[in-house]
Amino acid sequence: MAIDLNMPILVVDDYKTMIRIIRNLLKQLGFNNVDEASDGTEAYAKMQAKKYGLIISDWNMEPMTGYELLQKVRANSDLTRTPFIMVTAESKTENVIAAKKAGVNNYIVKPFNAATLRNKIAAVFGA
Repeated sequence: MAIDLNMPILVVDDYKTMIRIIRNLLKQLGFNNVDEASDGTEAYAKMQAKKYGLIISDWNMEPMTGYELLQKVRANSDLTRTPFIMVTAESKTENVIAAKKAGVNNYIVKPFNAATLRNKIAAVFGA
């Protein structure tokens, strides 16, 4: 299965620099349809208005964390199948297990490069 490079992707991070880095990595991989949100609340509102092909979210944000966003997305029947990749600076085993239980599709530990991001996206889409 080929990955749709035109699918809308939502990048969620409270750190503008990280959004820019992920956006640039996605651009290197050929993805140009990228939206951004600075926290889970804003991201969830955007997901109500637009269908995204992939969510890439940071874990640590206020007021709604990436983990809480993931739980909310998985609980919503319209969004439950949306592929979700969690990004975090912490590789705590309990976080990885909690995210997996909550339904995350993949998990990236910072720092990472375009190759890592490509591999994680490919794994999510079975490409």
